Amino acid sequence: MTGTAGARTVRAPHGGDLTCRGWAQEAALRMLMNNLDPDVAERPGDLVVYGGNGRAARSWRDFDAIVDTLRRLGGDETMLVQSGRPVAVFRTHEWAPRVLISNAMIVPEWATLEEFRRLEDAGLTMFGQMTAGSWAYIGSQGILQSTFETFAAVASRRFGGTLAGTLTVTAGLGGMGGAQPLAITMNGGVAVCLEVDQAKIARRMRLGYLDVQADDLDHALALARTARDERRALSIGLRANAAEALPQIVARDVAVDIATDQTSAHDPLLYAVPGLTPEEAGHMRAHDPKTYVMRARASMADHVEALCALLDRGAEVFEYGNGIRVEADLGGFKRAFDYPGFIVAYIRPLFCEAKGHCRWIALSGDPADIAVIDAAMLEEFAGDPSVTRWLRLAGRHVRVQGLPARTCMLGYGERARAGRVINDLVRDGKVRAPVAIGREHLDAGSVASPYRETEAMADGSDAIADWPVLNALLNASSGATWVGVQHGGGTGVGRSVHTGMVVVADGTALAARRVDRVMTNDPGSGVARHADAGYRRAVEFAAEQGIWMPSLDTTVIRDGQGTGEVTP
Repeated sequence: MTGTAGARTVRAPHGGDLTCRGWAQEAALRMLMNNLDPDVAERPGDLVVYGGNGRAARSWRDFDAIVDTLRRLGGDETMLVQSGRPVAVFRTHEWAPRVLISNAMIVPEWATLEEFRRLEDAGLTMFGQMTAGSWAYIGSQGILQSTFETFAAVASRRFGGTLAGTLTVTAGLGGMGGAQPLAITMNGGVAVCLEVDQAKIARRMRLGYLDVQADDLDHALALARTARDERRALSIGLRANAAEALPQIVARDVAVDIATDQTSAHDPLLYAVPGLTPEEAGHMRAHDPKTYVMRARASMADHVEALCALLDRGAEVFEYGNGIRVEADLGGFKRAFDYPGFIVAYIRPLFCEAKGHCRWIALSGDPADIAVIDAAMLEEFAGDPSVTRWLRLAGRHVRVQGLPARTCMLGYGERARAGRVINDLVRDGKVRAPVAIGREHLDAGSVASPYRETEAMADGSDAIADWPVLNALLNASSGATWVGVQHGGGTGVGRSVHTGMVVVADGTALAARRVDRVMTNDPGSGVARHADAGYRRAVEFAAEQGIWMPSLDTTVIRDGQGTGEVTP
């Protein structure tokens, strides 16, 4: 690390030498630092990793204290991190997590944006987004496969299995939205991506996620029409405000096939209001936040109204989980929920088998380790065309950001197999150092988010937050290396509770047991969550896999596939 608070550069150590007392602690340290690598984070000088305000630590002083504690932490000790601040270390045991994290948790009656901001300003909490505050962010690749699979589902449902010859219009090229252009072109389509921040456009082009930048809307649409007519994949960035540009696209009667959005909308203070310079916006946010929020919600209403106009013309329209529909509704547009969230529309059937975003990170920092793991996974999952297709595409298109990593959508049973493969590679010296294995918080059993992951649950349990808490407790009991419980990520304060975990494969026999236990139980809780809600496939799958669920004795199938008492 160099420099001073707000200006320092943070990069994770590389190689096989320890700077901590064990690889569990070393993994946590490297992953925390990787979150703030300038090639990974949006605003590392402010400790902001992604999502506009998702932090890795509450302050630089807290960051330094976390690093110092990890370097001194024993293999039978656990550090408690309260909203980005290390508050205590306790003696536990070798199977216990080395770190337990809780971010932005607020008693429900007080869980409002206004109260959160007051507490944050007082230095008492921080917003961890999802993988930012749980030290598991890996750059845009972290959400790339989910975005890819979503657009693949659109292609299968509407366009004969490919997006070739189609035009997608979207907005937002930040840490999450930046995956959109590459996901669309990997499916063969053309994308026009609106973004107000020139630095984000330049960043996506530099990382290979975005192909070209247009001079203006006319130029963008001309490039898009040519590529679409030639059935040539192309992603086009345009510096523009979506609340202004989308209505123009509607007014010009542009033939749009797919429309979505990934602007930072979970907190209206982060949304870019048209007509304000950055200086004016910053002044209003600081001195008149109520007016800013009112104007932001009105702008989001315009934004979503344009999306609904495209929906009315036959476009495939969905929300990609940023909470813009509820903000637009608060802004006065009452058709905001006319189009679905992407989980309801495309992903929930996968959740019934706990298919989600497993990820592994080479702590060595050597991309060759990821290549070795890719090759082993291609062999292990040779009979699964979706897994092998993704791994080959990712190997060709995904550039390294910080510590080399790979994501792969794997289900119950498959994640444990992947974990065993990775631990064996470490044991046999085929990779240079241990590997951290985790997942996106956006998973089958780790989130309660009524505007995203748990929208429109079959049994009406959208807001039941027991499930992510149970998931965290189960992971901590199963041997995860660190576990985080967080509030507000994705769709905003008061609207979600979610959990994440990481387990380290260091090649030892103990690690093999911990990896197998965690990578079985963690997705297993997702199967249980959906089976308990009455999804027939989840009920069947739980029985097939031998997951013991006493609740199935009285569970009712509620998802339109018939109703009645279920006997496993």
